Amino acid sequence: MHSSCRLGVARGADHLNESRKWGRVAMDPFSQLILTISVTSFLTFQWLFHRVSPWMSMRISPGFMGLSDKQKVEWNSRTVSTFHALLVGIFCLYTLFFDDAINEDPVWGDPTLVKINVAITTGYLISDLLLIFYYWKAIGDKFFVVHHLAALYAYYYVLGHGMLPYFANFRLLAEFSTPCVNQRWFFEVLGYPKSSRPNMANGVAMAVVFFMVRIAVMPVYYSRMYAVYGTEAFYLVPWGGRVAWICSSICLDIMNIMWMHKIARGCYKVLRSARHRKAPAPQENGKTD
Repeated sequence: MHSSCRLGVARGADHLNESRKWGRVAMDPFSQLILTISVTSFLTFQWLFHRVSPWMSMRISPGFMGLSDKQKVEWNSRTVSTFHALLVGIFCLYTLFFDDAINEDPVWGDPTLVKINVAITTGYLISDLLLIFYYWKAIGDKFFVVHHLAALYAYYYVLGHGMLPYFANFRLLAEFSTPCVNQRWFFEVLGYPKSSRPNMANGVAMAVVFFMVRIAVMPVYYSRMYAVYGTEAFYLVPWGGRVAWICSSICLDIMNIMWMHKIARGCYKVLRSARHRKAPAPQENGKTD
């Protein structure tokens, strides 16, 4: 067995042994740090929602004050969502390109940077769940509740057992498509026509980014999954972790393909209608100017 593989298997066994002791001994300093980051993340995103977003939105977009109370709640929620997506997305790119430990051992590589990023996302998800339940009439959505709970279940294995850091980090890259999706809603609620240049530019960007971070990366993701399937490192992952990893990945990518189809069709229709409106009217002799 390759030395890095043996090291990964040994590290995986150590992680499992340490995780079994969590309920019997005090948390180690790094686990305390991760917990602190999660709590700080939760409080920060609550502060961004209740204080920063309303204050900033009133000054950047005059149309914000004309929104209904429900629209303002969703506006602030999407503002926070955009900030979170950019923060963790940039962190993901750095980890993907510069963290050699998880690239060499995607199952049991040193999860330090990934744990920090996942802890930030965990705080955000819990914060968003609280807001969804509290403002259910404005932003309540059963799909998002299921999505958030499923993500938290999967992140438990990353934070609690230190497993699958490469795959957890790779999944978070999908957050890069969130800002464009939110911006589409901002334009719609502010009354921008679908054929307006800002809306069209955002629509094209949304389709391109969504394809790049959710569809084009599938071969890379599943090739790494296939490469570790059946190895000793793979069998150290408990059944719950495998279900959270494999089943959730397949289900999520089925939805991603469906969403990509809808986004591509919508983008094509808008661009086609805009091109037809710009086409010059034919003359009586059938020629155009």
